[in-house]
This record gives sequence, structure tokens and C-alpha cells, in this order.
Amino acid sequence: GGLIGIGLGTLLSWFVANLVGWSLYISYSSYIFAAGFSTLVGVFFGWYPAMKASKLDPIEALNYE
Repeated sequence: GGLIGIGLGTLLSWFVANLVGWSLYISYSSYIFAAGFSTLVGVFFGWYPAMKASKLDPIEALNYE
């Protein structure tokens, strides 16, 4: 998901820059930062609910379904 977002963001930036006549420069460190931040967000928002769910009693959780 993060790589798709980085790719779409780059394409959109390129499109807008060409539309208004600006030059575009995106450093490699920006790509690395974006990929790292995306990974951290993905890990946190996947890990936190999984840890919360692992502490539930399965029978009690299914009782509310």
C-alpha cells in the first residue's frame, strides 16, 4: 500500500509540476523517509488491534456476534 501511495504521489506531483511549468526534484531520501513512515504506520495499526484482540476471551467475544 505504501509503495502504491509513493508512486501515485510522485505521478501526481509530476503532473502538477508540468501543468504549472515548475521543475520537479524529489530526493532519494524523501522516498526512503516515505517508505519508512508508511511501514511504521502499517505496523502500528496492524499490531495494536492484533495485540488487543489477543487479550480477549474467544467465547466472550463470540457472544457479542
